[in-house]
Amino acid sequence: MATFLFRLGRWAFRRRRRVGLLWVVVLAAAFFGAVNASDPPDDASSMPGIEAQKAFDLINERYPGGEAEGASARIVFVAPGGQKVTSTEHRSAIDALVAKVADGPHITEAVSPFEGRGVSEDASTAYATITYDAKADDLSDASKKELEGAVDEARDGGLTVEVGGDALESESAAGIGEVLGVAVAAVVLLITFGSLAAAGLPLLTALLGVGISLASIIALGNAFGLSSTTGELAMMLGLAVGIDYSLFVVSRYREERANGHDPQEATGLATGTAGSAVVFAGLTVVIALAGLSVAGVPMLTKIGLGAAGAVVVGVLIALTLVPALLGWWPNAVLTRRARQGGDPARKRGSRFRTSGDRFRTSGDRFRNGGDSDSTEGAESWGTRWARFVVRRPVPVLIGSVASLGALAIPAMDLQLGMPGDEAKATTTTERRAYDALADGFGPGFNGPLTVVVDVRHADDPKGAVSAVAVKIADTEGIVSVSPARFNKAGDTAVLTAVPSTAPTSERTKDLVHTIRDERPATESATGASFEVTGTTALNIDVAQKMQDALIPYLLTVVGLAFVLLMLVFRSVLVPLKAALGFLLSVLASLGTVVLVFQQGNGAELLGVEQTGPIMSLMPIFLAGIVFGLAMDYEVFLVSRMREAYVHGERPDQAIVTGFRHSARVVTAAALIMMAVFSGFITGSEAIIKTIGFGLASAVLFDAFVVRMAFVPAVLALLGTAAWWLPRPLDRLLPRVDVEGEALSHRRTGAHPDRTDHRQGAERV
Repeated sequence: MATFLFRLGRWAFRRRRRVGLLWVVVLAAAFFGAVNASDPPDDASSMPGIEAQKAFDLINERYPGGEAEGASARIVFVAPGGQKVTSTEHRSAIDALVAKVADGPHITEAVSPFEGRGVSEDASTAYATITYDAKADDLSDASKKELEGAVDEARDGGLTVEVGGDALESESAAGIGEVLGVAVAAVVLLITFGSLAAAGLPLLTALLGVGISLASIIALGNAFGLSSTTGELAMMLGLAVGIDYSLFVVSRYREERANGHDPQEATGLATGTAGSAVVFAGLTVVIALAGLSVAGVPMLTKIGLGAAGAVVVGVLIALTLVPALLGWWPNAVLTRRARQGGDPARKRGSRFRTSGDRFRTSGDRFRNGGDSDSTEGAESWGTRWARFVVRRPVPVLIGSVASLGALAIPAMDLQLGMPGDEAKATTTTERRAYDALADGFGPGFNGPLTVVVDVRHADDPKGAVSAVAVKIADTEGIVSVSPARFNKAGDTAVLTAVPSTAPTSERTKDLVHTIRDERPATESATGASFEVTGTTALNIDVAQKMQDALIPYLLTVVGLAFVLLMLVFRSVLVPLKAALGFLLSVLASLGTVVLVFQQGNGAELLGVEQTGPIMSLMPIFLAGIVFGLAMDYEVFLVSRMREAYVHGERPDQAIVTGFRHSARVVTAAALIMMAVFSGFITGSEAIIKTIGFGLASAVLFDAFVVRMAFVPAVLALLGTAAWWLPRPLDRLLPRVDVEGEALSHRRTGAHPDRTDHRQGAERV
């Protein structure tokens, strides 16, 4: 692996014009495909294998015309204080609005509040239901403007008028945090490298990778049904890992230049060593994202595969385009001191040759307090911290586990759901309509249950439907059941049951389970079968499906990554430690998400106006992404320890050497990821806020607690045993040479003492 990538890096350096042109062509082709692509089909919401989805499909089959999928608008009217919507003036205004809307395009039905049960008991609130024959995305601008104009006219008459439903759903305002995240990343890179060129190169390549990925997703969207959510996650992860992967290659290039190598050789060595870590880190992320398909949710599968594609693009750019750019600017990415001091290869070559073996002197520095990244014996913070952990591994291990364990405790109260209009900002008309309906009709009115009754095999269809309606109405927790609506064939009826509790309440969840548990007796007595659906039931079913899929997903992904890490580290205990560290990170992250977004602690600081259940997809989604990113840090940090150990250092020396060379870069990479993810917290959508906060906190815990404290403490306690691999596995597993042992003579300048390296490796 290292030798192949070494040659690839040198080739890209020499053929930089060809490589650069190739990536420009790829970008142009992706954008050409995106510009000429048609809109993707709207099938991202399909949730096969759950009752609520089966019922939706039955409605679409038995009610031609889009009964289940057509857009809808619920216009809510609230009379001024002390007045009633039934007064002559207000009733006239409401009837005029409904009549005007009913004549608009795409309208299949416009039901006035006074034709049914659309007026609250105290007559302070009323609602009209507008049904369309097209989905919300397919509604014409004329249809939407006509509805908006009618609403404005009613408001002029003194009524408070708000619109719920999806027909006029407000688009979430984009936060400025995404731009700020990139700006923070640029500052971190500038501080880390001390060079504008070195800081700009990872940003440039990451933006190029994101552009290719997003354009490709748009171009392939129609063929594979890729939604806009797929592009958002691909952008988020593509930007984060793209910067990080390029960062590691550039950092290693600077290190090899400082060790006396010319630009082309340094590029090859950086690609062969850091590039090997990039390949396997990228593979772990791809495994974690592609593994989301285990959940059996098409939307999640497409999101995962789209993001995995963005990661692959980031890896390929780091291995080819970054070396090519180093060929164009071989000295620009170096520090100012290195540029002013002349060619590092010529300046430091003599010192390197007279100072003895690189890996032998690293041991001397370990004993004498030196640091290869600093000058004249001054130690970096990474070296000092590593020494501290090596001397006191038990207190550090206990402290890291205890702190993350404490943060994970709130996760025990995790409640899953799918936030709706109640989680939107009060500045949106959907949220105000939701609150008005809850005040006027009760909290359960916003989450009605839809009961689909199939009477094809019933002797008395109407009697069977009536019996089902009575049974559901008698269930504790049901406020009312609407009259049945039969289809034209008369073999299917739809009932609407209103619970007494809010859609996200645990009592509503119990109510749905109660209705379903009592179903067999009702069906045997009537000969009719029925299923419970609606948005509330759908959210309950999705939450259960995600909960059931989490354990199989973790077993699949962790198992595959365990094998991959055994290949990388030639160890059994190191992958096991990595998996345990990941569990600590993801549980602590889930705990903080529950603490803020479910329990409301500090929620106002993030602009969260309404707390509630956590998005159903969040645990498995968070676990997948965090696992991939956690393994990134594991590979980058521990591979340097493995490299030092293979070349003859003691286990405790190897830990310090790994931190000396990687701690600063891993820290910079983590800060960049946190900046990118935190940018999404500024968005207006609660779901996006939750994802951004969860990912940013997970990176914080994993990079700064698990990888910087838990990992070195465990390795210090294990000592040589950390690198133990049973002989049968050692013979069975192929050797991939991630540590670059085959390149050791090039890194050491091929000086006479290189035999010590081979002897050290043989001892290992």
